[in-house]
Amino acid sequence: MALVVEVVRSGFVESRHLARLLTVDAAGRPGEAHGAVAEPASPRSAMKPLQALGMLRSGLRLSGELLALACASHAGEPFHVDGVRKILAGAGLEESALRCPDDYPEDRAVTDRGRVYMNCSGKHAAMLATCAANDWPLESYLEPPHPLQRAIRATVEELTGERVAASGVDGCGAPLFFVSMVGVVRAFRTLAVTGEGGVFDAMRAHPEWTSGTHRPEAALMRALPGLMVKVGAEGFQAFAYEDGRAGAVKIEDGAARGRTTLTVAALRSLGLTSPELDALAVQHVYGGGRPVGELRVHPD
Repeated sequence: MALVVEVVRSGFVESRHLARLLTVDAAGRPGEAHGAVAEPASPRSAMKPLQALGMLRSGLRLSGELLALACASHAGEPFHVDGVRKILAGAGLEESALRCPDDYPEDRAVTDRGRVYMNCSGKHAAMLATCAANDWPLESYLEPPHPLQRAIRATVEELTGERVAASGVDGCGAPLFFVSMVGVVRAFRTLAVTGEGGVFDAMRAHPEWTSGTHRPEAALMRALPGLMVKVGAEGFQAFAYEDGRAGAVKIEDGAARGRTTLTVAALRSLGLTSPELDALAVQHVYGGGRPVGELRVHPD
């Protein structure tokens, strides 16, 4: 059975977003399952923690907030940009080595544009640092045959327990791997229970570095300090809790606005809650600057 996120304005259902949801308990046993969770999906940036682990296994030396930044879809705030530059400088590299596109940051207080401001620049800087550590070619680090990308793909397949169903090009230019939500949840749970590479601990300890000061995924992690959350484009989001409870959600039409509401529903189904999380469960719809409705989740 699929789920629907309804957008209710002034008592009228204005829009409906079909969704997938999958959870597992602390022992990895199935919990909630809605929609085609076993079919290939596009996790997009939700794969960054797995990509970071592949880099760590290949010799990347990052920890703390800079490792969290390597997993980030960041908002381009000054501390994000400074962190990217620090990763590059540590490898003896300049910003010109980045192969992600030029972009404006999400942070509206920053009006600069460039590759370093692109939301995936932390991942790209870490990829370059990994190449520098191995004396691998720098200019071709995004090509699928490159040793870096082969190592990352091997890590993705190991942690998901699946062969990559298809591959493509992500918005930042890096290879994109299509796997099932079952595989993504399995991988996120593994990151939590093994703690390998410090990826899980770095992300949950530095939520603002994985996204942004005012981003909803950072708010989710602050609401549950044992939680690690990673957002992906096109309505995807995955999470894991320190005891192994894990899950993922996907809005079928790619809308971002139902993602937080759906994630809170998944967390609650696993018995994870707090007053701060309860506050995030209510996502308002506004009219004239005041709440006139909300988003809600129910079976289709």
